[in-house]
Amino acid sequence: MVKETKPGTRPGSDDIDLGRLVGVLLDNKWFIAMVTMLFAVAAVVHVQLATPIYRADALVQVEGKTGLSNPLSEVRSILGEEPKTDAELEILRSRMVLGQAVDQERLDIAVIPTRLPFAGGYLVRRGMERPEFVQRDWPAFVSRSVWAGEYLNVGELNVDHEWLGRALRLVAGEGGSYRLYQGDTLLGEGRVGTDESFLDGAIELRVAELEAGPGAEFTVVRRTRLAAINQLRSRFSVSQRGRDSGVFNMTLVDEDPRRAQRTLSVIARIYLTQNVERQSAEAEQSLEFLEQQVPVVRTDLASAEDTLNAFRMEQESVDLSIETRSVLDRVVDIDTRLSELEMEQAELSRRYNSSHPLYAALLDKRRNLERDRERLNERIQGLPETQQQVLRMSRDVEVGQQVYVQLLNKIQEMSITKASTVGNVRILDDAVAQPGPVEPRKPVTVVMMTLVGGFLAVGFVIVRSFFNHGVESADQLEDLGLPVYATVPLSDDQQKMVRRVKRSNRRRGRTVACGVLAQNAPDDTAVEALRGLRTSLHFAMLEASDNRLMITGPSPNIGKSFVSVNLGAVVAQSGQRVLVVDADMRQGHIHTAFNADSKGGLSEVLANKTQLDDVIRQSPINGLSYVARGKAPPNPAELLMSARFTQLLDDLSGRYDLVIIDTPPVLAVTDAAVIGHHCSTTLMVARFGLNPPREVDAAIQRLETGGVRVKGGILNAVERKAATSHGYGYYHYAYKTTET
Repeated sequence: MVKETKPGTRPGSDDIDLGRLVGVLLDNKWFIAMVTMLFAVAAVVHVQLATPIYRADALVQVEGKTGLSNPLSEVRSILGEEPKTDAELEILRSRMVLGQAVDQERLDIAVIPTRLPFAGGYLVRRGMERPEFVQRDWPAFVSRSVWAGEYLNVGELNVDHEWLGRALRLVAGEGGSYRLYQGDTLLGEGRVGTDESFLDGAIELRVAELEAGPGAEFTVVRRTRLAAINQLRSRFSVSQRGRDSGVFNMTLVDEDPRRAQRTLSVIARIYLTQNVERQSAEAEQSLEFLEQQVPVVRTDLASAEDTLNAFRMEQESVDLSIETRSVLDRVVDIDTRLSELEMEQAELSRRYNSSHPLYAALLDKRRNLERDRERLNERIQGLPETQQQVLRMSRDVEVGQQVYVQLLNKIQEMSITKASTVGNVRILDDAVAQPGPVEPRKPVTVVMMTLVGGFLAVGFVIVRSFFNHGVESADQLEDLGLPVYATVPLSDDQQKMVRRVKRSNRRRGRTVACGVLAQNAPDDTAVEALRGLRTSLHFAMLEASDNRLMITGPSPNIGKSFVSVNLGAVVAQSGQRVLVVDADMRQGHIHTAFNADSKGGLSEVLANKTQLDDVIRQSPINGLSYVARGKAPPNPAELLMSARFTQLLDDLSGRYDLVIIDTPPVLAVTDAAVIGHHCSTTLMVARFGLNPPREVDAAIQRLETGGVRVKGGILNAVERKAATSHGYGYYHYAYKTTET
């Protein structure tokens, strides 16, 4: 079963009222627009003042095979093993490559010019040169700034280990001189183009070029090599274009586009050089191994030939049959291939272990050839003894000859490979700096920061509406069991009569009304609402035991005094005698509505310092009198609890038709509970959007705990807002007389 909600009722506290949220945003549209505009302006200023970052890029390719390959590594191509691109990517990012770039470009030496705060870099980028009127006695941040066209080129900077990473200040002098500081300590003076030594050789510096006005300041730092490499690595990136393409895109970002292009070009050349050197070293190692095998093979071949010749002489020339010759050719072919595999195995054993796929494949191939040779050996066993001996000796000679010839051929091929090594890396696109900066991206940054500003403003407004949710409708007060006698709209004319006063002993001032709205603007909608309250009170107080009305509220600055004074005025205008008593002896300000002084009021009467007739003042409105609060006493609550206060109220009730008593806030002090015992009618004032329902309920509970029953409530300073007009808003209409 779905519970229906009547139109105009307030949603439950656990529900999200989208209509109200939209209304809150509409009510705060100018605040949201202002915050959004501030963020947009800040974004524009930021992108103009931010240091632009440029990017250089280059393109390199890693080929699978070189033009002349290593003869001993052909088995790798047979098995399909190609260079892995992931390994090449890591080589490009390695300290081996980047470290050489740091050394060649001297990136471990950082020179940082001092700029004007905030806009210094922007002025330099706009070509702003040092003004002629800048003098030495000007503020330090002006005279020491480096302007457009001024620069420092450090030729050499060597420091001891303890000085690595420590900033040095170099201040330009006149005539090619300079001073070197560490902090505020002068280390010494030097001249451009001269090798200088400071701190007994702990710092050695040679300034190659210095073009700057006297007093211009630079920060010079010699960083550790590792710190320079890490800093370069943070600005360098490399990625592969396409999957397994072997084409790498290298990028480097820097504030100086020329330095970015130069450094990236150096990185590409270093990578290319190390690739060539690596493959040349591999060829050299293979050539050395082959040359070591030549004497061994030659000796074995000579020994085999001598043995065969001796046997033939002994047997007086033994010829091989056709069948034996066929077997011999096959045996020679297998033994030759086995010899080649033995050399390749020796080469691979220096690079891989026995579990590597390449090494395992070679062993498998060798085992197959050995099985073929065993089968041929079985056939050889069936030949005559003499034929067997001649076959074995001939086999040794022919195998040795073929191995020797192939070995010489491989040596020649390897010599050519070593001499013509070019590597398998080539540079497709040389390093070039892009013409425009990549950061900040001005349009994107401005749009993003503007959106962020708008979102933050909207979020702040919504969160504030949730955490600062004051009373916004009469229904909320009635939900607390408090009948609402009147809803008083916020008056623009009343706002014009408000001024701010400040006491000498208080840091913050407070606002007070200087004038009576019912007198100055009798047609105001707020006055009309109070006239409606006058009618409601007439019937509400018919059965009351006295003619006293207490006006109170939960907190300060909610308009209790405004209601008290103007309600008294509209009642007096109906022909009744009304007295308004300012019982807030701490901060009461009813006297300001009549442009009078607070001295000579309620506190003096209760303290027996003056008579009642002396403190009753007649207002400019006929029938309306008032009693000011008097001089602030040290014990207001005790004075209100005295018998003197009870006698005073009885006396005033006999003189006037209605006595309105304005009290201090209920939740701040106990005065309202004391005064409420002497008044048959009590009204609670709550300010629109200021007093949360819980606060109003707490004030009611405190009065009821003290034995004071709250008759009804007044919702004051109601504003016409989109948030409150949705669902349960309260509307006011002006109905004025027009002349015809």
